Amino acid sequence: MSGQATAAGAEADRRVAFAQLMDRDLDRTYRLAGIILGNGPDAEDAAHDAVVQAWRAFGGLRDTTRFEAWFQRILVNVCRDRLRKRRRSPVTELTLAASHSVSDRFKDVDDRLALDRAFEQLSPDQAITVVLRFHVDLSLDDVATRMGVPVGTVKSRLHAALAKLERGLTGAEVID
Repeated sequence: MSGQATAAGAEADRRVAFAQLMDRDLDRTYRLAGIILGNGPDAEDAAHDAVVQAWRAFGGLRDTTRFEAWFQRILVNVCRDRLRKRRRSPVTELTLAASHSVSDRFKDVDDRLALDRAFEQLSPDQAITVVLRFHVDLSLDDVATRMGVPVGTVKSRLHAALAKLERGLTGAEVID
């Protein structure tokens, strides 16, 4: 077998391995990006950019059993960059359940809007930390791995973010 044929076979194997790993994580990737960024179109763009970056760097991944953490770290970095480049303005879905009274439905909407406004006060790193910890339900160690920071930094960001969210929800002045 020639060197070119061997290289072509290795490239084909690499493509298949990457596609199999991505197929498993693609829905999760989109959901995570959507939660961090606040809307579908931005989530699609971020997921696409993360897949492209992961493909380019895939040859450097030594342990494919760590693919999920490795890829989520790429996605988190893409989302962080997007948050830094724009001012957050999340899209709020106004779905009113028929089982609630009219006043309950408006309270639900008001509560969601208050939470969105409080969440907008967080820095991109704080927002991503909160999402990874409480929505994705990762341990502090796993959040630290995904974000590429020490566990102490995750704890500090969570503490500051939760305090800022509480102040935002209670109407107290938010101070950085």
